[in-house]
Amino acid sequence: MNATFEKFGWPETRIAETGHWGVMLRPEQPTLGALVLACKEPVTAFSAVSAEGFADLARAVAGIEAMLHAAVAPEKINYLMLMMVDPDVHFHVLPRYPGERAGAGLVLPDAGWPGPPALAGAHRTTGEERAALVAMLAAHWRA
Repeated sequence: MNATFEKFGWPETRIAETGHWGVMLRPEQPTLGALVLACKEPVTAFSAVSAEGFADLARAVAGIEAMLHAAVAPEKINYLMLMMVDPDVHFHVLPRYPGERAGAGLVLPDAGWPGPPALAGAHRTTGEERAALVAMLAAHWRA
């Protein structure tokens, strides 16, 4: 695993993984169920991901979308590949919805809906909240 996995709390935040990708809870939740999808390969450019990694990305994305639709019921899912601070290949995955969504003891609005995600106002989860969200989401993983 790389520094991006460490920064986002792996293995505490681990929801699921495939051969080439790790799916983890984003500790700061701009919307309920916000994730980080990180490549396990030692690459800092998207074009450097192996052919096998790209093929496995389809499996990871299918698992994420099925899980989020079952757990959060978003209207859209945004994938942000920013890589400005954390150079390892990864995406911030944000369920998007009007109003609020509730789960694992939290009720979170999508403050940016229907425009760009409002990352600055994200809810910083406690250890207890992270554990509850990880359990809730992992229960819906079926990739």
